[in-house]
Amino acid sequence: MAEPLIVEGFHGPGGWAEGRRLLGLTTKAVGMEWDAAACATATAAGHTVIRCDVSQYPTAPFKGRIVGKVDSPPCQAWSRAGKGLGLVDQPLVHQAVEDLAHGRDTRAKLLTACKDPRSLLAAEPMRWHHDLRPEWIAMEEVPDVVALFQRYARILRSWGYSVWVGILNAADYGVPQTRRRAVLIASRVRDITAPAPTHTEHPADDLFGERRLPWVSMAEALDWPGGIWLNTRGDRKTSGGNNFPADGPSWSLTEKARSWWVLRHSARSNATTRRLDQPAATIVAGHARRDYQWQTVGEGPQERRPLALSEAAVLQSLRPDYPFQGSESKAFLQIANAVPPLLAAHALSAATGVQFFEQLEGQVAA
Repeated sequence: MAEPLIVEGFHGPGGWAEGRRLLGLTTKAVGMEWDAAACATATAAGHTVIRCDVSQYPTAPFKGRIVGKVDSPPCQAWSRAGKGLGLVDQPLVHQAVEDLAHGRDTRAKLLTACKDPRSLLAAEPMRWHHDLRPEWIAMEEVPDVVALFQRYARILRSWGYSVWVGILNAADYGVPQTRRRAVLIASRVRDITAPAPTHTEHPADDLFGERRLPWVSMAEALDWPGGIWLNTRGDRKTSGGNNFPADGPSWSLTEKARSWWVLRHSARSNATTRRLDQPAATIVAGHARRDYQWQTVGEGPQERRPLALSEAAVLQSLRPDYPFQGSESKAFLQIANAVPPLLAAHALSAATGVQFFEQLEGQVAA
């Protein structure tokens, strides 16, 4: 009998793979990824990756051997930080999912009508699910994809899977970042429920006397002193606020983060505050190390420096010495696109039934 195998589409630098390591899941795994730098990073980290176009790779070589299927399709088409053309393309993607679930490959025709060619990649996992029927499935995407995941869930349930779909906040699982993501977890052999959170914004005893840990802050994760703030939008006086503190989880780092600075304090009346005792917001793609600029204000001259690659990695719950390959801009892009390994480990625990014995204290410290 062939050795069981986990197949991961859209592998990236290895967020899910590092989650498997944290979980202690030793099943052989192979990833598929188009980006050369991400493939090089994953390989340097010890993961097996095939550089290929996932949408063109055949499913037949994995027939009768796949135990788990993992996917995080590219989010750029769906992200509200970009043009969001995936939202416009939703009917076409839903149609592709339905067609693939019934063995009809209409991708080429539907692709010609898409506003963003990346939109249809969100339907790609259904081809693998239909052809291979893995024992368990885990998927992750931006929150706007949750309706599509619900469609996946209806189909998978009709095939006998137990399925959970919802929005998870990475900060609730020990990641120092308030990264909200749509997640789908399914299994043919066990009942699936949402992974139990380990952290909370407002720690309090529950009815059974148990207590979740508080959210991990940027300052705690990066061993920073208190009182540091980040400015994300320069002097713009638009709605939404410009500043947040590092005493809590981070806000999102987007490709517009070139103007982010770290400050001791801000007197802006329209600033929306986030304490540094809270997680960071979602990290998303930036184009260069200079995109992440930090400024410490003290008694003397201001000190300014860009966010170090190791610090960005820690905010995504990757280890600080993760072996990123390629240019700095490529490395930051990889971090932004990676699934936080801590979140991945909890999702995989729910999918596989393998209990996650994480080290809750100091898990993501640099």
